[in-house]
Amino acid sequence: MYYVFNDLFFPPVSESDEEGILAIGGDLDPERLKLAYKSGIFPWFNEGDPILWWSPDPRMVLFLDELIVSKSMRNILNRNQFKVTFNQNFAAVISNCQNIKRDGQNGTWISNEMIDAYCKLNEQGIAKSVEVWQDEVLVGGLYGIDLGHVFCGESMFSKVSNASKVAFIALVNHLKKENYKLLDCQVYNPHLESLGCREIDREEFMSIIENKE
Repeated sequence: MYYVFNDLFFPPVSESDEEGILAIGGDLDPERLKLAYKSGIFPWFNEGDPILWWSPDPRMVLFLDELIVSKSMRNILNRNQFKVTFNQNFAAVISNCQNIKRDGQNGTWISNEMIDAYCKLNEQGIAKSVEVWQDEVLVGGLYGIDLGHVFCGESMFSKVSNASKVAFIALVNHLKKENYKLLDCQVYNPHLESLGCREIDREEFMSIIENKE
């Protein structure tokens, strides 16, 4: 396994192990993070542990035209009970993603160090958020990294039923209008699959990230 030091370098993603781990160590400097995402790599580690850099194969993605919106979800959207904004309160969204309780998880992988790093990327226009409001209260949202043709989703939260789905659907509709190619969802989970996400080979994913398709 490659150990990251001070140099801004990652090995080819093909050198990832079976789990998808490519490298260990380094820091969350904005320049390193930007290089990682442009290279199809993302950090994912527990607080207090060394930084792990991942490039899994297969990769969970959403091709934007494959979004699944259930009939019940369409009814919720038509009621206009939520207001959606884009990139209006990034810090609040990532903080909520850190603090929200999740089934089957005792803690969070979003450390304070990670929040600081991604807020710096937000200031640079690289990290962006979607906010969902109900009665002027922030009740859901998501954040990720915007590569210009691919949006790399990182985490989402919901304080009321369906709020994170509203954020996800709003993001996909926005990306479609802007002719993005893909929403990167990183690794499989059944909730994402229910929204139309599916796994593709890392080689195909890298061709899209590198703008070869």
